[in-house]
Amino acid sequence: MATAEKISPAVDVAAVNASLASASAEDRIAWAVHEFGDALVLSSSFGAQAAVMLSLATRAAPGIPVVFIDTGYLFPETYRFADELTVKLGLNLKVYRADFTPGWLEARHGRLWEDGVAGLARYNQLMKVGPMQRALVELGARAWLAGLRRTQSSSRESLDVVGVQE
Repeated sequence: MATAEKISPAVDVAAVNASLASASAEDRIAWAVHEFGDALVLSSSFGAQAAVMLSLATRAAPGIPVVFIDTGYLFPETYRFADELTVKLGLNLKVYRADFTPGWLEARHGRLWEDGVAGLARYNQLMKVGPMQRALVELGARAWLAGLRRTQSSSRESLDVVGVQE
């Protein structure tokens, strides 16, 4: 749930994971808010189940920056849901996009997501990872909350509560 670019040396990630393994979502979020304070952000894709995480996180940390990566390929319903939740929950929404439009991407590279695993990886890097990395830097984030559900895929089944990236 919480991932960090740089966890302070005082944090024992294995111990934190052990203590948070059976903790409630509220307690996990409270730990992250206590540990990272204003250097904590939340990312959301504004999928159907996003409201729960957004509500929990904004109750624990009103004003937490909510990073929304707009690929330009989202459903109209996703944009409407983001607008609705932004108003309803008073979100501090921060929208990030690639430095180019979907039309530019397709004109130069085609529909990368149709080019197998390598094409999908390139698409994700250009349209999702790059903008997220820029968001983390611009917002001064040391950690972020992400609603990754273990039931979503086999690659997520064994995710720890807290993970270190890069």
